[in-house]
Amino acid sequence: MIVRVPDIPAEGLSVTDTAALGSVYRDPAWRLLDVNVKFERDGSDVFVTGELRATVSQACGRCLEPSPAEVTATLDVRLVPRPATADNIELAPDDLDVDFYDRDEIDIGALIEAETTLALPMKPLCREGCLGLCRVCGGNRNVVQCECRERPPDPRLAALKDLASRLSH
Repeated sequence: MIVRVPDIPAEGLSVTDTAALGSVYRDPAWRLLDVNVKFERDGSDVFVTGELRATVSQACGRCLEPSPAEVTATLDVRLVPRPATADNIELAPDDLDVDFYDRDEIDIGALIEAETTLALPMKPLCREGCLGLCRVCGGNRNVVQCECRERPPDPRLAALKDLASRLSH
């Protein structure tokens, strides 16, 4: 769904109907569950605030199995027109919540997908007690009782064994 910036009324524009947005994610396994987003215009700047909930599928960080998760993202973004003179734009530290729009149009789907992606966990887990993969055979230890013997540590790395305790002093 595309919103034209000049068409945003003075009181703002609210988007709450997920069905009206259609398919906003490129990955068909991702589903938008709920959206409550408001667009407010201040001159050429557009402030986007609100919240969204989505179900996404990721690979578990330990066992690599697909793991569905519900993500809640809070939106607080300022959209400004992309400058026509430069391809590379340097942002200041205060500009981390700034994004750009082109030709007076905002693609709500792209904005929702970007904000959902930013809300994903850094290391997703299929469950809290996931055992992960065996370091020897690579088997999923949640599914198979692994009989592999642990390999002894590489002797070349012995000098690094107590490095953390030496650095903490």
